[in-house]
Amino acid sequence: MAGILEGKVALVTGGASGIGRATSLVMAREGARVAVADRAEADAAGTVALINAAGGQAIAIGGEVTNEADVAAMVARTVAAFGRIDCAFNNAGISGKAVGPLGQRTHELSQEAFDRMLAVNLTGVFLCLKHEVTQMLAQGGGGAIVNTASIAGLIGLATSAHYVASKHGVVGLTKSAAIEYAQDGIRVNCVNPGYITTPMTKETIEARGSEIIAKVPMRRMGVPDEIAEAVAWMCSDKASFMTGATHVVDGGYYAA
Repeated sequence: MAGILEGKVALVTGGASGIGRATSLVMAREGARVAVADRAEADAAGTVALINAAGGQAIAIGGEVTNEADVAAMVARTVAAFGRIDCAFNNAGISGKAVGPLGQRTHELSQEAFDRMLAVNLTGVFLCLKHEVTQMLAQGGGGAIVNTASIAGLIGLATSAHYVASKHGVVGLTKSAAIEYAQDGIRVNCVNPGYITTPMTKETIEARGSEIIAKVPMRRMGVPDEIAEAVAWMCSDKASFMTGATHVVDGGYYAA
């Protein structure tokens, strides 16, 4: 039986590990040809090797999502390899530990840390969205884009003001783009993961795992595949009436 993404071409950023790698693998399993992008092409190549070993088709692309020329090149290389882009997962992002000490309140954050957080998590999503939509409009036939937000895009979290601001921005950007391109057949949604076990969350889970789990009604962390399955579905024609949505996958954390 054909997969739900059979015949489609997908571009995934942040595809070297965690949620990005899991989603690339699920998309390939569901029939998509996948362009796996990450900061270093060699890192993305690890995901590509897994896809190709399983009988799928994928290419690795390097580049910084904060650099518009790099983002334009990601899109161009995907089209050069596969002819078009039908769906995209704008997933590249960073956590607080990437920009400075953890546990800082808002008045303790440096402008450099705040700017870097927004540059990757929000401006990077904007640049990817801009160039993906441009390609989809040029080729015709619509498309589907999913941006990685977070439950932090819907609530406040102490000592994470810069991260929360970036993810709230992703939610707003997603909603606005969804309205703008609905008539063009381009759907734009975001996935809002809760606490997921990935390399990016490793230190947080080691430090506060029991405290976090106590706040999750399902009493466990999520795993990357659980986000990947949701993203693949949102990119498929099965989600044809879904746009501008914030799709929460968090074990009940936001509901509680």
